[in-house]
Amino acid sequence: MSGAGQGYPSDLTDEQWALVEPLLPAPRTGPKGGRREKHPRRRTVDAIMYVLRTGCAWRQLPHDFPPWQTVYWYFVRWHDEGTVTHIHNALRAQARQAEGRNAEPTAGLIDSQSIRTADTVPSMTRGFDAGKKVKGRKRFIVTDTLGLLLTVHVVTASVQDRDGAKRSLLWTRLDHPTVLKVWADQGFAGRLVDWTATTLKRSLEIVRKEPGQRGFHVQPKRWAVERTFAWLTAHRRLARDYEHHTAHAETMIRWAMIGVIVRRLARRGPATRSGPRPLRHTEP
Repeated sequence: MSGAGQGYPSDLTDEQWALVEPLLPAPRTGPKGGRREKHPRRRTVDAIMYVLRTGCAWRQLPHDFPPWQTVYWYFVRWHDEGTVTHIHNALRAQARQAEGRNAEPTAGLIDSQSIRTADTVPSMTRGFDAGKKVKGRKRFIVTDTLGLLLTVHVVTASVQDRDGAKRSLLWTRLDHPTVLKVWADQGFAGRLVDWTATTLKRSLEIVRKEPGQRGFHVQPKRWAVERTFAWLTAHRRLARDYEHHTAHAETMIRWAMIGVIVRRLARRGPATRSGPRPLRHTEP
């Protein structure tokens, strides 16, 4: 079997793989560097993308991918080594520069999303969001003004927005010191605004609804982060949280954003896959 895509809509195109491959760690080559890798890396990455898109369990990966144990081992290894974060950050910088922006942003958007969890998720990492009536976990994300992910933090759904946002804002402050202002909705108002100013020396600006507004309306300056959640939940694996560890749930979100970004970067030219492509892939 070759390392190229075998026809699944979730497979990376040649152009997309050319963006990801150089960012992966050097492969093992022999006895001194560990056992030579048996399966093509492209098929391993395609398998991770297949799980994300279809929502299937690792054990239910089709047999034309590497064994599910191998795929999951690389998923965990690349998480532990920081490889996924490195790939994501490098591609985000490329996407920003392709849009005529600086590699690092100066402003961001924060929001949260409560999501139901599978029964296999440990009860200690689940909670109940009384406001949304959701039992599960809550995702906090900070994006740039293009909707590209800067920070992700997964906690129990019972954590209040004003409390859970502190870690996300702190990580943003440490990892992206150029971000000076973050916009948020009314759920983040109150003491968090003062804490951000005094502790992080950054500005948290609350975007409030128009008087008398009912139902959902696109909020100025915040629509991009809401669109990012739509991108994420277009991946069936992220429509519900199946991950045993919250850190792995965060890594799944980064993998999803890697897919979003490479499609964005490769969109300029024709998509090419070596091998049959029976179904047409729909962009999120």
